[in-house]
Amino acid sequence: MIPRLLEPELLDVLAESRVAFLSGPRQAGKSTLVGTVSGGPWPAEYVSLDDAATRGAASADPEGFLETVGAPVAIDEVQRVPELLIAVKRVVDRDLRPGQFLLTGSADLLHLPRIAETLAGRMEILNLWPMAQSELSRGDGRLVDRLFAGEAATLTPPAATRADVISRILAGGYPEALTRQTPRSRARWFNSYVETIVGRELPAVARIQAADELPRLLTLLAARNASVVNLSDVASGLRISADSVGRYLALLETIYLVKRIPAWMSNIGSRPIKTPKVYFADTGLAGHLLGVDARRLALDPTLLGGLMENFVGMELVKQLTWSAVDAQIYHWRSASGAEVDQVVEERGGRIVGVEVKSSQAINGSDFAHLTQLRDQVGDRFVAGVVMYLGSRTLRFGDRLHAVPASALWT
Repeated sequence: MIPRLLEPELLDVLAESRVAFLSGPRQAGKSTLVGTVSGGPWPAEYVSLDDAATRGAASADPEGFLETVGAPVAIDEVQRVPELLIAVKRVVDRDLRPGQFLLTGSADLLHLPRIAETLAGRMEILNLWPMAQSELSRGDGRLVDRLFAGEAATLTPPAATRADVISRILAGGYPEALTRQTPRSRARWFNSYVETIVGRELPAVARIQAADELPRLLTLLAARNASVVNLSDVASGLRISADSVGRYLALLETIYLVKRIPAWMSNIGSRPIKTPKVYFADTGLAGHLLGVDARRLALDPTLLGGLMENFVGMELVKQLTWSAVDAQIYHWRSASGAEVDQVVEERGGRIVGVEVKSSQAINGSDFAHLTQLRDQVGDRFVAGVVMYLGSRTLRFGDRLHAVPASALWT
């Protein structure tokens, strides 16, 4: 079994909070991690609300159900019985001890206000994404921390070959998909996964009036991954309105199929009104929806560029769930049209900029936009890196470095 780098963070939350909520996409490995924790460092009963009989008992008598299972207890897929959270609230309001409940779910509670508000102030939420490349390679997943520590120049990862990166992009990080030995077998798994999401996950979160359009919507979004999505443009290829596309996009984010990356601006108050980029949570799924294979990606730099930016961005998102640095990820576009793929900003305001290049060659012009960002923010700018397919870390000016993409996982 591959250790998950979020486990120490989860154990810290259980030691300090009455309720821990482990949230993330279906099949990301939540149940496996909960089993590891509850079977050892945090001994607890484990119940799953995917089981029909268990779900029925919890729904019929939430408080009686909790009395039966006792505490500490891990309850899997709790969003399937929302009324159970009210009973959990009553228990932890009477008993303030930490580590009583570990809940998991395949829907983001922050996008389900009625549920989230039930346990406000009593619960900490952790996100578990599909496997990170650093987990698969047994790395420590601390690239973000090293960049904020000013250690970009000391990074010495091995070369990230084009073929290796393409293979990692198309494999993705879902544990079950990674066990499939052939692209055809993996494609069957992704097909079943999409069918399950459309037929089961989304109806459990919200009413969907045009469910038959969702697979096509996913494909259109995959064709625009790592870009600012024009809702009207997407709607023109579907039988639904732009408003419906926006609502469905929000639902897809709620169940962790996509992640919207907000725009970074110096004026914090202006960020929410700027258009976000859309990343797929898993590039293996995005590549499957696009119908591409390794040969196609190797021959099409445009396709590879978008998927590689998505790949790097989501690896940073995953590392931020356990990094020592408390930071958020954005993208940046200036009024003059300069763009930086990812801007990672810590709470103190310090910034790391990341550009992604799907080539082995690099030159000074690739740092033009990072230079503009550096000059705009001044001393708050810690590092600007271009992640590329070369073999060496190279300095390109004040706080600017080219870094092999393999630094993400080695």
